[in-house]
Amino acid sequence: MSIFRTKDLDAMIAAARAPAGLKKVLGPMDLVLIGIGAIVGTGIFVLTGTGALTAGPALTVSFLLAALACAFAALCYAEFASSVPVAGSIYTYSYATLGELVAWMIGWDLMLEYGLASSAVSVGWSGYFQSLLSGFGLNLPVVLTAAPGSLPGVETWFNLPALVIMLAITWMLSIGIKESARVNNVMVIIKIAVVLLFIAVGVRHVQPANWQPFSPFGVNGILSASALVFFAFIGFDAVSSAAEEVKKPARDLPIGIIGSLAVCAVLYVAVSMIMTGIVPYAQFLGVDHPVSLALQHAGESWVAGFVDLGAIVGMTTVILVMAYGQTRIIYAMSRDGLLPQRLSRVHTRFGTPFFATWMVGIVFGLISALIPLNVLAELINIGTLAAFSLISVAVIVLRKTRPDLPRAFRCPGVPIVPLLAIAFCVTLMTFLKQTTWLAFGAWLAIGLVIYFAYARRRSLLH
Repeated sequence: MSIFRTKDLDAMIAAARAPAGLKKVLGPMDLVLIGIGAIVGTGIFVLTGTGALTAGPALTVSFLLAALACAFAALCYAEFASSVPVAGSIYTYSYATLGELVAWMIGWDLMLEYGLASSAVSVGWSGYFQSLLSGFGLNLPVVLTAAPGSLPGVETWFNLPALVIMLAITWMLSIGIKESARVNNVMVIIKIAVVLLFIAVGVRHVQPANWQPFSPFGVNGILSASALVFFAFIGFDAVSSAAEEVKKPARDLPIGIIGSLAVCAVLYVAVSMIMTGIVPYAQFLGVDHPVSLALQHAGESWVAGFVDLGAIVGMTTVILVMAYGQTRIIYAMSRDGLLPQRLSRVHTRFGTPFFATWMVGIVFGLISALIPLNVLAELINIGTLAAFSLISVAVIVLRKTRPDLPRAFRCPGVPIVPLLAIAFCVTLMTFLKQTTWLAFGAWLAIGLVIYFAYARRRSLLH
């Protein structure tokens, strides 16, 4: 059936190597820092407090479980990225293994994931930025500080800082990936330094008594917190979106994917353990700056100021990488004919999908300005978990259909490791709210309508 037609892998790889494509300028360290740039942000600076309320001090276990689920998926991503160095991430891999309809649906899913992630982090960035301004005695008009309905009893029109940061990041991405990578690298180094500073200072103030009881809400609390803080690890998959802009993709992509995830897992576990050791977990209720609160509680206010600055820098890199990943997904889908061709046109001077980049920035900038954060967060998690499950299926399928394909990196333990990734992801999905499932189903239904009404007949394979 035409909806299950697949793309020829060899032709895809040849097209990606064409000289008229995207500029190949990224190395292994760029990729590791892109991954860390996407991962270390809202998860470590905001969600650690919410996770502590759900799991207590056992939040460290929740982070480990989420990291384990990501690790299994990361091994699958690394095999695909090294074997098929083509822009589009799981969308491209699905097109070559599971068929056009599955590829379209996962691409449609990723558009939601990356777009809402950049919007959600923009809202968090806005909160920290306004807090920083207030420290200097500067305050924006209240109506411009949040989306409508975000603040109970307070009239707000839209979130101006969230829109401004999205447009600034869009401008940066539109003028070149190498320039964007340099800015990202500097900001990542700054925020890692801030996190290490928190660890070095905070460990002296840990009170082991605060870790008792360690798991006040039991296994259910740990798993619920895992489903929530899974958002904190979203981003390493964006490294694979850079495949066509990497100098040596077969070697460097696995390094970027696995390396960034490993570094971030260690940082998250260390921060959550120290944070809950300084402050009893119940005191994080209603707190959107838990890391700096822990330092203030310990009497280290001077470090708390650095943490606030690190949070702003950290969230900036997350927005940058998520917006970048989304533009490359759209670029790949447009190049295949599933979206309008204008979205895959590369700017002759900047070597970027210029129009697609600005379209993404404007649309999701407006979403960040007009939709509250709590509406955005869980939708991101369910979309990512679905994508991670599909990449695991695709690895098993490709091992059967193309055993001859050169693989610079091979996922160990196939099919056990991919099946474990699927099991972990599906388990975490069951702990998300029913409203999240309904909204996700509605988004997929819209995608189906667009596929059969537009994309199927305009596909290049058709």
